[in-house]
Amino acid sequence: MLTQIKGLHHVTSMAADAQENNDFFTKTLGLRRVKKTVNFDAPDVYHLYYGDEVGNAGSVMTYFPFANMGKGGRGAGEVSETVFSVPRGTLGFWQERLSKEGVKELGAYSLFGEDRLRFAGPDGDGFALAEVDGDNRVPFAGPVAVSEGIHGFRGVTMRLRDEGATGELLKFMGYQPVDKQGDFVRYAVPGGNGADYIDLEVLPGASSALQGAGSVHHVAFAVEDRAAQLEVRKALLDTGYQVTPVIDRDYFWAIYFRTPGGVLFEIATNEPGFNRDEDTAHLGEALKLPTRYQQYRSQIEAHLPPIQD
Repeated sequence: MLTQIKGLHHVTSMAADAQENNDFFTKTLGLRRVKKTVNFDAPDVYHLYYGDEVGNAGSVMTYFPFANMGKGGRGAGEVSETVFSVPRGTLGFWQERLSKEGVKELGAYSLFGEDRLRFAGPDGDGFALAEVDGDNRVPFAGPVAVSEGIHGFRGVTMRLRDEGATGELLKFMGYQPVDKQGDFVRYAVPGGNGADYIDLEVLPGASSALQGAGSVHHVAFAVEDRAAQLEVRKALLDTGYQVTPVIDRDYFWAIYFRTPGGVLFEIATNEPGFNRDEDTAHLGEALKLPTRYQQYRSQIEAHLPPIQD
């Protein structure tokens, strides 16, 4: 069993409109945009990162906004819900705030003893807020006060037809099964970074998910540094998983592999962080480009739609 993984690092999804996506996360949810860059494989598309003050691992939601992309279809083989942690007693505030903003699919529910508020993102993305006691991570002091703000992720829910192989993978990655409720099985990593939970929703008869706007592209797990990442990579390869080489993503190093249930996993390092090329006070303001695209900056900037903050 691996011990290097400490919880989630980030969750990356797809959207159809960059401005709408930016406004939802920075204005409606009150997160900070900590980086504005481009997709490494498609530099004509933004890669936008939202999180806490400095983009700590376990707080960062990222997006590829492909202009006019068709919406995804919910089903098995995907991350169906991304869950954020908020302070105890704040769901009433969030219910009112999200309702006033016209956010869709609002609904209160409870899972594993947590009071939650479900809602949809602009592209039908599945989200929830969970009231959590004792989360000491500090929310970003932006449009939403720290007293009600989002601490970071609580975890994600993966919708699968079968728990078995994915459950075994999670246990190998250091997660432990801790509870079961109806169709849901909860896994947790002990001593994690606050974004510690993976819930598996097992629906044997579910149709396959279709990727599109509003779909999670991949979920990334956090390790401290490159040495820990290499240890994890070797263990996964030795177990039979097809794992990519280490890829430099400027703000972290990444490896990727496909899970038995179909979800794409990434293992990402906490180093070097989002302030490697911007002062903390100005994170996410300027368009940052990977080195290989710097020579094309003028063309890239001319193609990308402007984002009004």
